Amino acid sequence: MLAYATTPTAYVFVAVLVAALGMFTFQAGRFFELGRADLSAFFAFHPWLFMIFMPAIAMRLWAEEARSGALETLLTLPMPTWALVAGKFLAAWAVAALALALTFPLWITVNILGHPDNAAIAAGYFVSLLMAGGYLAIGSAMSAVSASQVVALVLAVAVAFVFTAAGTPLVLNFVNGWAGAQTASMIADLSALNHFEGAARGVVEIRSLFYFLTLIAMFLSFTALAVEARREG
Repeated sequence: MLAYATTPTAYVFVAVLVAALGMFTFQAGRFFELGRADLSAFFAFHPWLFMIFMPAIAMRLWAEEARSGALETLLTLPMPTWALVAGKFLAAWAVAALALALTFPLWITVNILGHPDNAAIAAGYFVSLLMAGGYLAIGSAMSAVSASQVVALVLAVAVAFVFTAAGTPLVLNFVNGWAGAQTASMIADLSALNHFEGAARGVVEIRSLFYFLTLIAMFLSFTALAVEARREG
């Protein structure tokens, strides 16, 4: 957290992400033109924006340590690998949570304009934060296997894009025509976009919560394995 606070990375990330969320909500999402007292136009773009911004905040978690040579010193500390991985991940997740929290004027605006279901909005924020954690975990894993922040960013965005685009109609229609409806359904279940759509409408499903928690756990495990390999090497 101190590293984020003493470098411009976190400030730039938070400012640009909040600005991007606002721009997409009012311009592409046509917030006022929809005439609905909800934040569906706001949540609709979270998967696509997080796909880029979360790897950007996670790219330096391990790659910067490896580039500067500080990783060897870090790994000599009397701390288990899982603690190092969890600490770095939680710091990045806290920055993402701050960015989401700073969008609260939208929540206030929609309450001024109408009578929204605030419980549904809160649920959307909660699942959005979980999804951000999933993309951050992907970025952490890619950062752990690369000594270059740029390479880590590109790899993480590519992996995140696969998990996002797998739920788009274009991909699902192609798979349905090529491999059948059952295979298309399996691919849809692997998509973060598919699991977030319900939350964007205020519907929180247990399977979606399980999906994002599993995504976080899986890629943090990959991170721990990569870091442990460096420690043993």
